[in-house]
This record gives sequence, C-alpha cells and structure tokens, in this order.
Amino acid sequence: METSMYTYDLLETGCYYLVKMKEDSPVTLIKVAVASDHCLFIQRYDDPMETEWKLKKDTLHDIIECLTDETVKTWEEQFLGSKNPFYEDDSNEE
Repeated sequence: METSMYTYDLLETGCYYLVKMKEDSPVTLIKVAVASDHCLFIQRYDDPMETEWKLKKDTLHDIIECLTDETVKTWEEQFLGSKNPFYEDDSNEE
C-alpha cells in the first residue's frame, strides 16, 4: 500500500481543506488563517474547534481536497446553525 505524505507548505492562506493528519485519523476540516515565513496558523474544526501553529515542513498524511467557496458557504450554514441553540430559520415567519 502506497503511503502519501504532504507538507503544510502546500496549503494556501484563506482556504479550507479536508485532510487526514495521520493514516488512521478521521477526516478533518482545517483553514489556513495566517502564514509566516516558516509557519502556518491553522484553525481545526473539530469539536471543540482548535487553533495551532504548524511548521510548513510538518507533514500531513493526505490533503483530500480544497473546498470551493460554495461548499464552504453550505458547510458554514450547517456548522453555525448546529452550534447555536438559539439559531432559528426566519423563512417560516408570517
């Protein structure tokens, strides 16, 4: 079985990615928020959401895909709606 390895240096600032940190880890959604000369500040959308700095040379098992803006918008509607117990759909108002 072929093992892929990628580095964080391949990721672009402001983009959302579905990745696998390790071969046996679950698929995780991350966003690259900030890039410096040697590091990236990553937002991980786990439960709870976490942030961390990664060296650009640190490895990822797999970069599954970079999400489109449309996919991110749809995901945000679901994610933000499920995280806010007071979220209501205004389309049913009379």
